[in-house]
Amino acid sequence: MSDQAKDERMPEDMEATQASGERAEGGVDGDYEALVRLLKENEELKDRALRVAAEMENLRRRTARDVQDARAYAVANFARDMLSVSDNLRRALDAIPAEAKAAGDAGFKSLIEGVDLTERAMLSALERHGVKKLAPEGEKFDPNFHQAMFEVPNPEVPAGTVVQVVQPGYSIGERVLRPAMVGVAKGGPKAAAEAKVEPGPVNEQAEKDA
Repeated sequence: MSDQAKDERMPEDMEATQASGERAEGGVDGDYEALVRLLKENEELKDRALRVAAEMENLRRRTARDVQDARAYAVANFARDMLSVSDNLRRALDAIPAEAKAAGDAGFKSLIEGVDLTERAMLSALERHGVKKLAPEGEKFDPNFHQAMFEVPNPEVPAGTVVQVVQPGYSIGERVLRPAMVGVAKGGPKAAAEAKVEPGPVNEQAEKDA
């Protein structure tokens, strides 16, 4: 190749080399931007996956709690209806005078024993399903489980103590099926950190049963 031809090609080679360098530089910038974009998308996907996992865990816990509550309280309405039956059995037993019980014949005494056994069997069946009887005499008044019907002057016990149970209450799990209707002492020494006893809210079901 002549010197003249070499001189003519040199500018072309330089331009080609410069263009190639520019393309290489542009390629590096493009690769960097693509890498940054992919890292950002990866972080977003990771964050989204963590949020979905947290939501699924919360859903699992809520579902487990709902299932547990359904098992524990499924019989609540049925149990509440059965309380009136138990109350009537107890009223029937309490209505029999002691003299009649003592003077009654064998058949009459067997009838009394049958009613008593029926009441106890019903309460045992309810207890097996989580229903507990509330007979809080001697305990501190608790407005969550007791309904104060009246106050009884009694200086010998701390004020706010349940001294009489008019009608027993019932609970299922941590819920109240029916509050115990009670009389509360007043005038005695106050228990530590005791709040003033106020009559509880009127329980329509309890008054119907009473």
